Amino acid sequence: MSLTVALRRLTVLALTLLFSASTLATSLPTDAQRQAAAEVAESLRYSHYADVSLGNDWSRQAFRRLLDILDSQRAYLLASDVDEFRHLEDRLDEALYDGELEPIYALYERYQQRLENRLEWILARLDAGLDFTFESDDRLELDRDGAPWAQSEAELDELWRKRLKNAALTQLLADQDEAQMHDNLRQRYEGQLNRIRQTNGDDVFGLFMAAVTGTIDPHTEYFSPRQGESFDIQMRLSLEGIGALLQTEDEYVKVASLVPGGPADKSGLLAPADRIVAVGQGEDDDAEMVNVVGMRLDEVVDMIRGPKGSVVRLDVVPAQAVDMTRSRVIEITRDTVTLEDQAASREIIELERDGERHRIGVIQVPTFYVDFDAWQAGESDYRSTTRDVARLVQELKAEDVDGIVLDLRNNGGGALHEANSLIGLFIDRGPTVQVRDARGRISLYGDTESGSLYDGPLAVLVNRLSASASEIFAGAIQDYGRGLVLGNRTFGKGTVQTLNDLSHGQIKLTRAKFYRISGESTQHRGVDPDILFPSLIDPEEIGESSLDNALAWDQVRAVQYRHYGEPWRVIEALRAGHRERIDDHPNFVYLQNQAELVRELREDRTSVSLNRERRQRELEAQEARQLALENTRREALGLEPLEDWVDARGNDEEAEAATPLDRAEVEESAEILLDYALLLDGGDTRLSHNDR
Repeated sequence: MSLTVALRRLTVLALTLLFSASTLATSLPTDAQRQAAAEVAESLRYSHYADVSLGNDWSRQAFRRLLDILDSQRAYLLASDVDEFRHLEDRLDEALYDGELEPIYALYERYQQRLENRLEWILARLDAGLDFTFESDDRLELDRDGAPWAQSEAELDELWRKRLKNAALTQLLADQDEAQMHDNLRQRYEGQLNRIRQTNGDDVFGLFMAAVTGTIDPHTEYFSPRQGESFDIQMRLSLEGIGALLQTEDEYVKVASLVPGGPADKSGLLAPADRIVAVGQGEDDDAEMVNVVGMRLDEVVDMIRGPKGSVVRLDVVPAQAVDMTRSRVIEITRDTVTLEDQAASREIIELERDGERHRIGVIQVPTFYVDFDAWQAGESDYRSTTRDVARLVQELKAEDVDGIVLDLRNNGGGALHEANSLIGLFIDRGPTVQVRDARGRISLYGDTESGSLYDGPLAVLVNRLSASASEIFAGAIQDYGRGLVLGNRTFGKGTVQTLNDLSHGQIKLTRAKFYRISGESTQHRGVDPDILFPSLIDPEEIGESSLDNALAWDQVRAVQYRHYGEPWRVIEALRAGHRERIDDHPNFVYLQNQAELVRELREDRTSVSLNRERRQRELEAQEARQLALENTRREALGLEPLEDWVDARGNDEEAEAATPLDRAEVEESAEILLDYALLLDGGDTRLSHNDR
């Protein structure tokens, strides 16, 4: 250590002691953390895909992000607290390089002190007995992200009076009596207080690293030694739990995506953008449900994990619910996700046109998988996506289908070489994807085998949760003119990460970027379908473009490739046929209207009434609109109407036995592909039929 750095560190430590004189005794940074901070700085500067400059501009951005991580809703820190640590705005780069972490720990201690004081204030109010009447015209602002910092404790007291009143009203509107409401709120805030008091130095360091890496891109992350072990378990797919990827949003735990073939996916009870508000263990309805609002994400994940065969109970607010009072308890049996659970499968949909029967094959590909152990061991019959799909294609060809739909909905990616080789089943040699590294060097991947396994009419069905390798496959099929892409704009995950060891923990670093053979990146924008379906997934909630500091879309030079067809010549005719079918299709009409309603309600709900009668009327009016949409759909399908609007996922066997919403997308994709096949038969773009 140089004398200059040593003297600077002593100065910083002295300042920190002044800052922290009245704060809690969170441990000081360790030498291991200081060293890891310097290693993270070096990794970001010299190994990240983007041109990262850790100067004053970056430091100011990282400071704002750190404050957002600590107090995004401006509910704990005062303006005077922020001003006291404002000197860090231009010094976080130095803190990172030189390991001067003491002022950051001091800022955290100030935040922790404010948080503890606030939770103690809330518990005192609960002990004294809440005297809310719920008859005033008060309203609570729902999103204070970016709001000005409070100037005084009295200002925060007023904010928290409303927040506590809203929490109490939410419980009462969920049919809890006053005693239950009191117990639930006490459990919530006592739990938060206990957890905040257990914060250790690694936790504080992890928060700072989240601010550091989050300013670069959303997929670059620091993992503490404990988090790194958890990440390794997930990558080995040996994690026993429910198979859901979770993230935090304000005080809530939100479902980001489901693991294909996992217990949650199979149950149909949980969906992306659902929020989990409580967790319980076992099948006993009387067993305690632990409130997880405000709980750290890793702690919630630990509660949901468990041994195979055991049951976890989740209190879930569905994504479509307009109020946090509309939760319901679901049960999911934990299990281990296996290769068989994620294997490709197929079916045949029979359609009738002009008195003739037609058959469309559908192959569902949940993920791009490969049995690495068997492959590396040199076994000739190892399982992989390409091998399984090739077998299914042969079976469908033997049954003389008129076309094949590849269903990649909810496929979050997987092995890149599997996406590459899968494309090769449908083209006769050629490039498939470009990968550009941090130095600007472009590697070109492609199919080198002569011939194709199937060159008949083809469609790829995608949605917002189709990501990474799925986007590469869909983009290549679209660029080649080899088939149609149907559904929704994909996720937009067009970057490549590697996991590197540090002296203390690990860093997942973005190192490269995917580009289509047309030169367009899949990053941020994803792949736009040729024919768009309505969706209940809000792209502002789910997808790369919804993430902070996502790398931008750009282009590189296109490569040379042939066109196998020209779907764009007939796309308007296909869209016209599609519109004619869905204009009176109960499920598509519902999807369109429900998506518009959810979007409208979300835009209108910037605040909530704290008047019980008015809040109840608002909820009833909103749910009446949702109920009307659902019952219109049911009536058209010949189903009994519902008396109350609820999220019926997994509870309505009659609806599942009819035509569920996701099934409607598959069947309409088959209809579109049949239209395309008939146009090809009667037009100038007929595909040849030679086999590999």
